[in-house]
Amino acid sequence: MSRHALRRDPRGHWLLLVLFLPVVTAALLFEGWTNHEVDAARTKAPCATPIPRAADTGDPVLRLDGNFVETASMPARTAALTFNGGPDPVWTPRILDLLRSHHAKATFFVYGSQATRHPELVRRISAEGHEIGSYTYTGGDLGVASPIRAQLELSLTQTALAGTAGVNTGLLRLPHTKAADTMCGKEWTAAQRSAEQGYLLVAADRRSRKPSQGVIRQYSHTDLGYHEAEQLLRNRNVKKFTTVTGGLGQQSSMTTVSADERLRGEGLIWARTLGSFFTGAMAWALGIAGGLGVLRLLMLVVFARMHMRRLQRFRPGSPWLREVNEPVTVLVPAHNEEAGIESTVRSLLASTHPYLQVVVIDDGSTDRTAQIAEGIRDPRVTVVRQPNAGKPGALNTGLGYARHDIVVMVDADTVFEPDALFRLIQPLAHPAIGAVSGNTKVGNRTRLLGRWQHLEYVFGFNLDRRMFEVLECMPTVPGAIGAFRRDALMGIGGVSDDTLAEDTDLTMALWRAGWRVVYEESAIAWTEVPGSLGQLWRQRYRWCYGTLQSMWKHRRAVLEVGPAGRFGRRGLSYLALFQIALPLFAPVVDVFFLYGIFFRDPAEAVGVWLGFMAVQMVTAAYALRLDNERMRELWSLPLQLFVYRQLLYLVIIQSVVTALLGNRLKWQRMRRSGTADEYLLSEPVQRQSLLPK
Repeated sequence: MSRHALRRDPRGHWLLLVLFLPVVTAALLFEGWTNHEVDAARTKAPCATPIPRAADTGDPVLRLDGNFVETASMPARTAALTFNGGPDPVWTPRILDLLRSHHAKATFFVYGSQATRHPELVRRISAEGHEIGSYTYTGGDLGVASPIRAQLELSLTQTALAGTAGVNTGLLRLPHTKAADTMCGKEWTAAQRSAEQGYLLVAADRRSRKPSQGVIRQYSHTDLGYHEAEQLLRNRNVKKFTTVTGGLGQQSSMTTVSADERLRGEGLIWARTLGSFFTGAMAWALGIAGGLGVLRLLMLVVFARMHMRRLQRFRPGSPWLREVNEPVTVLVPAHNEEAGIESTVRSLLASTHPYLQVVVIDDGSTDRTAQIAEGIRDPRVTVVRQPNAGKPGALNTGLGYARHDIVVMVDADTVFEPDALFRLIQPLAHPAIGAVSGNTKVGNRTRLLGRWQHLEYVFGFNLDRRMFEVLECMPTVPGAIGAFRRDALMGIGGVSDDTLAEDTDLTMALWRAGWRVVYEESAIAWTEVPGSLGQLWRQRYRWCYGTLQSMWKHRRAVLEVGPAGRFGRRGLSYLALFQIALPLFAPVVDVFFLYGIFFRDPAEAVGVWLGFMAVQMVTAAYALRLDNERMRELWSLPLQLFVYRQLLYLVIIQSVVTALLGNRLKWQRMRRSGTADEYLLSEPVQRQSLLPK
């Protein structure tokens, strides 16, 4: 057994992932709520009823106690400058410098969310003796906000002030209000609820009130607000510029918080920082994933078209150079394959290329695999039994029994079409070609999981192989159907067990030995794919991890010359970008979709998702057309979003983490049910030749 079977599968990083995901989710939810509100709280509701007469005195400061209303205003020739929103990294420092130059104090009604973004500005406001009030956390209208949201708008702002400046405030200005009489209808109800929590409500004087009479003016953190405040500061009719509570002759509204409250405030700042980081990273990742995804699809389509044109004109090794009729040795490694071994062997024996030797290597099976193979009475079939040594060991044993110069390797769950063997070996007419990849199709595609894998085989594998042939960097001859020169195999020492993807490792070794590898799309074999998500996980995990092992093993190919160098610089770069990096970034597309639905513009989110899906649908349709497959299979492609794609993403993540941790995987095989020919038996398939006329 391979030494890789002796190492245990790592589990610790899943605990880290389980702990990490809730943190990311919570941070994104919080960031989404605070920036792109769930309920409609941005627009002020129209006034259905006016404010009570006792509050409609024209004074901008209101203290409410049940039905009791007390109003106040600034004394004559006293002005309270108030600034709404912010703190703003551009204008707040300029406003503070302006106030300092005039030796004036002001009141800053800040957003809690902005305070957590710029805590240093909140601390400066407090340190320079200015007053801080609440403008709610996001600026949502408390009159139309849900009760939970309205409460959070106020409490989170206090928590933000506690974390940034170590204070709480008793001043509140309701967003979307100017003079006191604009706090009408639902806004008045919100004002009463806020007053019950101890807030002093501060509006602003009407612009018609003269500064000499005493005013509260409100300005924004903008160029206009700056110059309007500067103009008032130069008004000679005002003797005193002060805070709201200072003008009322009261103590400051700000109180020092406890250590626990400050700690909670600092936690809020960290939560917002994490949320901002994750949303920013998500935007970058979305751009990377989108760019790589579109680039890959364009490359697949362009090079597939070039591949078809090459078929129509010439290709080194094409059948019309000369017809290959040499005898072939077919190696069928088998371990507990009693469900499909007979179908595989009989499909080979029914081949239109009759000159063959079929070697079935029973690799320590505990079922009836060997007996079934031996029961096929045909002199062309040889059954070899050996203790379990793994697939590479079985193939190397089979090479020792091979009597012919052309060797075809076949998985024991594969059913060949009658002309597949003949078509597969034709490119070997060219002496530079050392291996040929056939066209693998999904046999058990009658269920949804099989349909998804069928689309992946046609779109994700076979379309790739067309491109790889044009670029001369085919990374894998699949174990299900591949032809090799025997001397090429022996020249690299046979099949290595250094990796779990022995077919990929073997193909890369052939490139580095100077051989070319091509794709024969007309050589079709039907294979059985996993029938459950658990089996699919184990299969793809082995594939992905084995590919990473092979890439690392052959990494020096990027520095070599000739076919090896072309393969290294093109093939390994493509695998690293589009089969490792892209799947790592791709989940962001789905996360962005959900984030956009709940917190941003749903139409934009749906549009982005539909755009990605449309490009994939068009490309998949083209791939199906090239393989003469029916377009009706496309209906299942959008459904991959809900389970299939997420599973494949996790496989990549798991494989990369496993590789980085230096762990090894054990051999994992799929339980077969003998359904490789299920699709062929369920309905008649009339296949046109994929070769040009």
